[in-house]
Amino acid sequence: MNGVFLDSASLGEDVNLDAFDNLPINWRKYPQTNPEETLARLQNVEIALTNKVVINEEHFKACPNLRYIGILATGTNNVDLNAAKQYSVVVTNVVKYGTPSVVQHTFALILNLSIHLQNYLSAIKNGEWQNSPLFWMHVAPIRELKDLTLGIVGYGELGRGVAKLAQAFEMKVLIAQRAGKNPPIDHLRRVPLHELLPQVDVLSLHCPLTPDTHHLIDKQALSLMKPDAILINTARGGLVDEAVLAEALRNRKLGGAGFDVLTVEPPRHGNPLLHNDIPNLLITPHIAWAARESRQRSINQAAENLDIFLNNGFQNRVA
Repeated sequence: MNGVFLDSASLGEDVNLDAFDNLPINWRKYPQTNPEETLARLQNVEIALTNKVVINEEHFKACPNLRYIGILATGTNNVDLNAAKQYSVVVTNVVKYGTPSVVQHTFALILNLSIHLQNYLSAIKNGEWQNSPLFWMHVAPIRELKDLTLGIVGYGELGRGVAKLAQAFEMKVLIAQRAGKNPPIDHLRRVPLHELLPQVDVLSLHCPLTPDTHHLIDKQALSLMKPDAILINTARGGLVDEAVLAEALRNRKLGGAGFDVLTVEPPRHGNPLLHNDIPNLLITPHIAWAARESRQRSINQAAENLDIFLNNGFQNRVA
């Protein structure tokens, strides 16, 4: 069979692709694929691997040889699943590969904002500690996580991982009800969001972006939160009204925010959160998932999925 990897560079250059090379497929690997290049590169291949390259109905219609698409991520929004089904193309994704990486990044943001680490690093760089009359400095508040309340929106694999680590810090954990859905039948008590927000010291988002969750955290939601609360988003851009959040931080109506995602990535045309006058805001460039171990697990699992397909182990698997 012939196969194409449309965006191998999206996994980084420090990972090992041998798991794919060991399969009985003639590969063409491209570091990146622009939208106008996708159709030509899908021609005459049975197997396609993609991380973020979009594959839509036009591609399925024009590529009758295509039999399988392996997505090297959990999200499947870059592949038209209905069209794939219509054209009998199997689609698989990878799951749970990035949990340790995302969980530790979430807490890196929480800890940094709770300690105001950036302020203290700046104090040393500026020579303030060197000239201090005391052996220590107090340039910003420092809070213990112990006994603080963490609210989690989205209690799947990642939300549960964050909750587990929060318990190690002796935080209290509240779980928000699902937006637009009936609560699942389990032993967990889920709190309506409007009741949860006034109680939390830290709010961490781990839900998908859907019509029900778009701008879930808007002006009304932010107004319900404590003025010293911290908002963390390592899930999806668009869950938060970024312009409203920027103003809330400027006006000291929120204690801080840590974001790993923005509505448009990369933010080539700017973003309300990228202005330098916003206090207590940390933004990282969508790297919560990006520990090398996490990316390697994604590759290995995608290769396992493909191997199963080649051996007729399943017809479809999208988590």
